[in-house]
Amino acid sequence: MLKKKRNKSRPEGSFENRLRKFAADTRSAARKMPPGRERDALMKKARQTEAVMEVSEMLTFRK
Repeated sequence: MLKKKRNKSRPEGSFENRLRKFAADTRSAARKMPPGRERDALMKKARQTEAVMEVSEMLTFRK
């Protein structure tokens, strides 16, 4: 049985920058959509991502 090689590539930018970009892109995509469930779901993802950013900042600040 062959083992799969581990992907050792690193994502571009810091975790905080990637979260910030994801939240901005998600919110931008939601604003372009008509009101409805899909738009609400995207807005919820953006708010959740922003909450994760706040928690990450608090944890980083304590170090």
